[in-house]
Amino acid sequence: MKRFKWQPAAFASLVILSALIYLIHYAIFRDARHVFIYMITDLAFLPIEVLLVTMIIHQLLTRRETKERLEKLNMVIGVFFSEMGTSLLVFFSDYDPDKEKIRNDLAAIQNRIEQDSGVISKCLNGYEYGVDVNSINLKDLRDFLAGKRDFLIRLLENPMLLEHESFADLLWAVLHLMDELTHREDFKQLPESDLHHLRGDIKRAYTALVIQWIFYMKHLKESYPYLFSLAIRTNPFDRNSSAIVRS
Repeated sequence: MKRFKWQPAAFASLVILSALIYLIHYAIFRDARHVFIYMITDLAFLPIEVLLVTMIIHQLLTRRETKERLEKLNMVIGVFFSEMGTSLLVFFSDYDPDKEKIRNDLAAIQNRIEQDSGVISKCLNGYEYGVDVNSINLKDLRDFLAGKRDFLIRLLENPMLLEHESFADLLWAVLHLMDELTHREDFKQLPESDLHHLRGDIKRAYTALVIQWIFYMKHLKESYPYLFSLAIRTNPFDRNSSAIVRS
């Protein structure tokens, strides 16, 4: 309500101020002709001024603000991978029946990241992101995710997630998987139908994780080469990865 009361008052004040300035101009120079000339000139320039302010300057400022928000969100994504995302990638890929193929491709991500993002997306969409749910330790996965519940909830509370729908989908996929697992106590007696359901939940989270990790690596390479260097040295898909710089 305060907003709607303030705007008419400001509008009226500006109109009155403009009229006073024109009156002062007339009182000093006693030339109504010049007053109307300046008035018409100002009105003629008004559309151009609106164009400059609203359609150009405003867009530039909005674009800059959006870029800054995305930069902050990429920092949040980095915290996610440092805290749990990379560990989940290692865990899932260990039980991936096609792990050798995905590891061979993504172990060389330092070279593949040079490709166009569209090429990378096409490549990633060709994978079957599955896990052997009969071999995976569901209890360990449940305990790991349950320990990160507060962390996930704090991330979801971040309003900047509206700027990055794919990362929000990733968090929801991981959170849903955690909820599914925490509602089960004994994983040894699960029927095949329930294992099939859990396999789908894991696949959803696994797929989102890989794709988000790829594009996060691309962001690091473009904006933070020193962070990219560490991320590559600790590549979760490289069996020989090590943070130690050897050459």
